[in-house]
Amino acid sequence: MIIVEKLVIIPTYNERENISNILHAIFNLRENFHVLVIDDGSPDGTAQLVKDLQPKFPGQLFITERKGKLGLGTAYIFGFKWAIAHDYEFIFEMDADFSHNPNDLSRLYQACKYEGADLAIGSRYVQGGGVVNWPADRIALSKGASVYTRMITWMPVKDPTAGFVCYRKKVLETINLEEIRFTGYAFQIEMKFATWKLGFKIKEVPIIFQDRTYGVSKMNKGIVKEGILGVLKLRWHSLFTNYRKRVQNTQAVGISPLRKNEMIAEGK
Repeated sequence: MIIVEKLVIIPTYNERENISNILHAIFNLRENFHVLVIDDGSPDGTAQLVKDLQPKFPGQLFITERKGKLGLGTAYIFGFKWAIAHDYEFIFEMDADFSHNPNDLSRLYQACKYEGADLAIGSRYVQGGGVVNWPADRIALSKGASVYTRMITWMPVKDPTAGFVCYRKKVLETINLEEIRFTGYAFQIEMKFATWKLGFKIKEVPIIFQDRTYGVSKMNKGIVKEGILGVLKLRWHSLFTNYRKRVQNTQAVGISPLRKNEMIAEGK
């Protein structure tokens, strides 16, 4: 019997050139991964391409479409709730553009399933990790953001802005997802910060991050600004308010406020 336990969440906006290849690469892995694509109204037809692939991967490939660009953070929050409602034990974040090597999904899964991690991070900045095909200024910005975040928050994570991760379900059930305030880089930082503050075990797994070959990066000045200010806000709340109490879900285990029958995504 195949146990359904692993869901990869992939937010998309104008990823038509990448989405088919990344989905085939994931479904060709030995492990039985399922995928939820969350598309923010891509005008290039990304969502339709995913729908066209669903008959090829019945019961494995799901999609939900949102109207307009609502942000990376809100896409993942929706995906987390959907995953919990459908009882997945291991929930992954992943980009659609092959910046994250699909083969590394197995290594993140191993870290959580067999090595005791509650959150496994595909890390560029631990020994064995790295970045290829990025311009020097982008690497400097990313490394600088990581050092800045560690200095301000004291969080012992070397790649706090990483977007290639695996959560155990219990982490996402324990965090009050409605209290995660940010949507860009700061969203990735706050999710790790909340996980750390709530006492879960975090493990960084070295990966090689590669810049996209097709499509356009979603990075912009607004995302960078949110990251800079967001880190300061996290530190302030940690020092002067009960941040842990605010982000801890004190309700019964499950999805709130959405009920399971409200978590709709198309699947065939």
